[in-house]
Amino acid sequence: MSSGPYRIFISAGEESGDLQGAGLVASLMEMRPDFQISGLGGKKMRQAGARTLFDIDHRMGGIGFFESLGSLRHHWQIYRALSKEILSGKYQAAILVHYPLFNLLLAKICRKANLPTFFFISPQVWAWRKGRVKKIRRRINKMFVILPFEEQIYRDAGVDVEFVGHPFVELVRPALTSEEACREFGLAPGTKTVGLLPGSRISEIDRLLDTMVRAAALIRKGLRDCQFILPIADSIDPGYIREKLKNSPVAVRCVAGKTYDAMSCCDYLVVASGSATLEAGLLGRPMVIVYKLRPLTFWMGRWFVRVKNFGLINIVAGEEVVPELLQGEATAERIAQEALSVLGDPARGQAIRSRLLRVRESLGEPGVARRIAKSILAYLKISPTHEKVSI
Repeated sequence: MSSGPYRIFISAGEESGDLQGAGLVASLMEMRPDFQISGLGGKKMRQAGARTLFDIDHRMGGIGFFESLGSLRHHWQIYRALSKEILSGKYQAAILVHYPLFNLLLAKICRKANLPTFFFISPQVWAWRKGRVKKIRRRINKMFVILPFEEQIYRDAGVDVEFVGHPFVELVRPALTSEEACREFGLAPGTKTVGLLPGSRISEIDRLLDTMVRAAALIRKGLRDCQFILPIADSIDPGYIREKLKNSPVAVRCVAGKTYDAMSCCDYLVVASGSATLEAGLLGRPMVIVYKLRPLTFWMGRWFVRVKNFGLINIVAGEEVVPELLQGEATAERIAQEALSVLGDPARGQAIRSRLLRVRESLGEPGVARRIAKSILAYLKISPTHEKVSI
């Protein structure tokens, strides 16, 4: 190890990457308090001890090709500045957290700078552009994957890979019992509760919320004794949601900042496709997955993406554990039909929960960030100077 502090470059592009990057930064700093970690990140990474050269914001994310074009210039400016930073000679290693298109470009720069480069949370090579694995093999030293089936894909391609488990196993934990949460949110005990999760991006909410609310009205017609709750994503202004619900035909209780507690109250969930489907599955909640994009974006996705299922919980399961309603199928009528078929059949609901439990068991144990930190230090042949001892 060279004299002076050991400097690691890190890049995490959006809110979810900031969260995962923060856990990894905290674990590395716990084991090696003398490390200096700098790069692209957000508030959580700063709180964990990283120095952020650029802050992530709403432009560092997008769902679909056309939805992302508007931020292209912003990305390019940050890419050029970070490339210069990587090539400055300050760093001894690099960690890239998800955000695949951007971070794989940075990986090429890291390789040019001869930095040992680690990638955490694989691009979805199993879904589309599987040929990227060859590029990944050339650009990174080790891949840390969070889905069990990804490990073999990389191993077959000759990539140094490790399945470390899924971070959600540790993170998706309600702070309250379902009874406590229901009391806090003013929900009637013993009444069937349906959760509406329209997504964490404005574009998703604009496409899905009205349909979900109309579905809620139909569910109420079929099941008079029911209530509705909407956990608002941290990235969304609660006022925006409440304004959109102003003319809702049914009462929908909005909750900000306590998503897992709100989900734990629910007997059934209507969920926008994305990571929330896995969160719902880890909480053992039956659900229907809905997904809408601009028609051209969806058509392009259907052409290029080679997966049987779109919902992450179903992809991990390798089968359709919960139904998926895509584009034109995602109507209020179909959503209500799926919800009522489970709410009115306790045995079916229990069967779904049992299958979701098996998915949870396949995703590994808590402690993902610590496992990665240990693996990185071992690869770099650096011994921890501080480490918690389990008793």
